[in-house]
Amino acid sequence: MEQNTEKLGMLYAASAYIIWGFLPIYWKLVDQVDAGEILAHRIIWSFVFMVLVILSVRKWSGFVQEFKRIIKDKKKFMFITLASVVISLNWLTYIWAVNSNHVIQASLGYYINPLISILLAIIVLKEKLTKSQALSVLLAGTGVLYLTISYGVFPWVSLFLAISFALYGVFKKVVDIPAMYGLAIETMIVTPIALIYLLIIPTNSFSAPNSSLADILLLIGGGIVTALPLLLFASGAKRIPLAMVGFLQYIAPTLMLIIGVFLYHETFSKEHFVAFGLIWLALIIYLASVYRFPVRKMKVEEK
Repeated sequence: MEQNTEKLGMLYAASAYIIWGFLPIYWKLVDQVDAGEILAHRIIWSFVFMVLVILSVRKWSGFVQEFKRIIKDKKKFMFITLASVVISLNWLTYIWAVNSNHVIQASLGYYINPLISILLAIIVLKEKLTKSQALSVLLAGTGVLYLTISYGVFPWVSLFLAISFALYGVFKKVVDIPAMYGLAIETMIVTPIALIYLLIIPTNSFSAPNSSLADILLLIGGGIVTALPLLLFASGAKRIPLAMVGFLQYIAPTLMLIIGVFLYHETFSKEHFVAFGLIWLALIIYLASVYRFPVRKMKVEEK
């Protein structure tokens, strides 16, 4: 029974990461739409989708109770609001990066993300750094520094994606709310801003006369491709060990890298190879250190 549970967990988690890995292709389909407008639609339709999911599983009363509890707790409400803002900025940067032909930079950001999370755990949560983790962070930092010096351009897209997603994880850890309710509340908080943005821009895809039905459906579908992998991840992560989640999470940036190089023909130079090589080595050392300790079942949290 436990083996079947773990297999199901792997299927859910891997499916989530595969969807995330192929998302650049989805956003490229609407690259004629401004990144800000895509983000606004992504937020609004994610909220709508989550409301429908909550209603379909008959947990609306539980959602309302959870929201009231968050509202009464000033600290938790502050952190879930910060989580909403940070993940929105992460989404905006990611969409802009993909549609501006920076898929490889986006991939690099999500490779670096777990190592940034280690630093934040030390700084914010006062966790201790092991020798393996210290070496991992040092190697990753060297890779980023090498890329900066060799190109003369700071890889801000990669680092912003990594830092913002890591911060999102820290804020979510403080709030500690079930995945389904968490995403619904986060998108609900920023939905009014998204609606106002769509109203004040001169024209949007829903009102423009030259907008196609395909574009409109893709923008609405953005809510589904945002919420679905988060729900799959939450369902999978609670069934499998933390170390297994650690390995599976690199499916997404690896797919992004392959898509960026082979589908969109972005430049992957020897400087990229050296930088990615150092970061891959850092990740191998980091993951090897995880297996030195007994693994625990991961609590349900958003990815």
